[in-house]
Amino acid sequence: MRTTLAIAATLIATAAHAETFTWAGNTDPQTMDPHAVNSAPVLGFLNNVYEGLVRRGKDMTIEPALATSWEPIGDGEGWRFILRQGVKFHGGQEFTAEDVIFSYERASSEQADTSSWFAPVSEVNMVDDYTVDILTTAPNPIFPDSIANWMIMDAGWAAENGAERPAKDAENYATLNANGTAAFQLVERQPGLKTVLEPFAEWWGDAEHNITRTEFTPIQNSATAVAALLSGDVDMINPVPIQDAGRIASRDGVKVIQGIEARVIMLGFPHQAAELKYGADAGQPNPFADAKVRQAVAHAVNVPAILQTIMRGNAEAASQLVSPAMRGYSSGLAERPAYDVEGAKALLAEAGYADGFSFGLKCPNDRYLNDEAVCQAITGMLAQIGLKAELDAMPVRNYWPELREDNFDMYLLGWSPGTFDAEHPIRFLASTPNEEKKLGSWNFGDYSNARVDELLPMIQSEIDDAKRQGMLDEVTQILQEETAYVPLYVQPLVWGAQENIELTQRPDDFFILRWVTVN
Repeated sequence: MRTTLAIAATLIATAAHAETFTWAGNTDPQTMDPHAVNSAPVLGFLNNVYEGLVRRGKDMTIEPALATSWEPIGDGEGWRFILRQGVKFHGGQEFTAEDVIFSYERASSEQADTSSWFAPVSEVNMVDDYTVDILTTAPNPIFPDSIANWMIMDAGWAAENGAERPAKDAENYATLNANGTAAFQLVERQPGLKTVLEPFAEWWGDAEHNITRTEFTPIQNSATAVAALLSGDVDMINPVPIQDAGRIASRDGVKVIQGIEARVIMLGFPHQAAELKYGADAGQPNPFADAKVRQAVAHAVNVPAILQTIMRGNAEAASQLVSPAMRGYSSGLAERPAYDVEGAKALLAEAGYADGFSFGLKCPNDRYLNDEAVCQAITGMLAQIGLKAELDAMPVRNYWPELREDNFDMYLLGWSPGTFDAEHPIRFLASTPNEEKKLGSWNFGDYSNARVDELLPMIQSEIDDAKRQGMLDEVTQILQEETAYVPLYVQPLVWGAQENIELTQRPDDFFILRWVTVN
């Protein structure tokens, strides 16, 4: 890791001209491959380089991108997409239906972290060079919303460079290089140090920015990031530490942009693990397989205290895997478990753990706002009921591989639904993992409920909103009764920028460069 002085020197050396834009974040995107890692830092960054058939606008509505229009096929058989003509990839290649077919095969492959997006798809057919039919196993009214972050790659470029399939846990040419169709093109990639983008002169769209060059620098130390913003070495930082928001807002020349993200922060459990893996009780039978133990955790975590002290009143308590702003939120199930230490102890006693136990808690330290501090607080709260958590906090580049290898007894997770619909986390987090059906790809704890699995395809195909909401309510009730996860809070959005910067803050925390103006 570079020293604070080295980071500051790099930032000063790349100080901006009027149309150069520099920004910093605490998480470096793991890869430049749009199908290798399904996470917001990767997808948000690459939305500036790659494009999909559709995209989300400033208000999060779906709008045309590489497809100019789309319409249902027959009686819910699928969707026909009419492709935009005259589009060029950054390398000069022409965009056609062949690239859509290739990108579907690549993004839905077993090597891809995006394969779950295509669970409802039965086949994709090229009608002609600029028309594609995507057929679904059942009527799927929200399918266009579900592919807003599916990015299209050039088939020829991928083949020429040996990147026909993504490298999720390794590297290939697409890990460090990119060839998209979006408003900005990748010109330099130094993982962990800097990533440079420049406008693509032949982009098909209307540019709303005046940037001639942009540079992203990952700065894990929040104090260093704030210092870089206040000194003018960077034009924008994301996130602003909650404790520094007031100080930044009071300074001349800089501003704080604040909102509520779509992301719910939660605790996850190893539902199917046979035994604990960490702490003094490693090797003992897994207590978290018992719903009463999971319920005890839910009652032991003092969410109001976390919101008041760590989040400084800037976050909202969560009771479900989606926030109230999402389509399909169950308004009748808005109450979350009350903070109740004695009730939590009683539940542990009923489960046979009156004396508590030791276990390992995995947590990232550079992914979510104040993530490590939240985990430290939770560790103290659980200790009050006799649960001794051995906290292991690490950078997110190491965190996801640990979870995928089941190296945890409990873990922290944030989830922002890409479709802004409650179906999304059910598919990814609550479905029984099934690679063939492309379900449960982020269900690290292997939670499984037959009724949830039965309801998901019905939710995906139901066009009657009232009937669909009834099924979503049933799933939410099941997840709450079984404490499949412990939802904690909806994460706030807090960005900092120089006063001469105009930008758009979307609730998915994606930072879109084509909406940035340097005044």
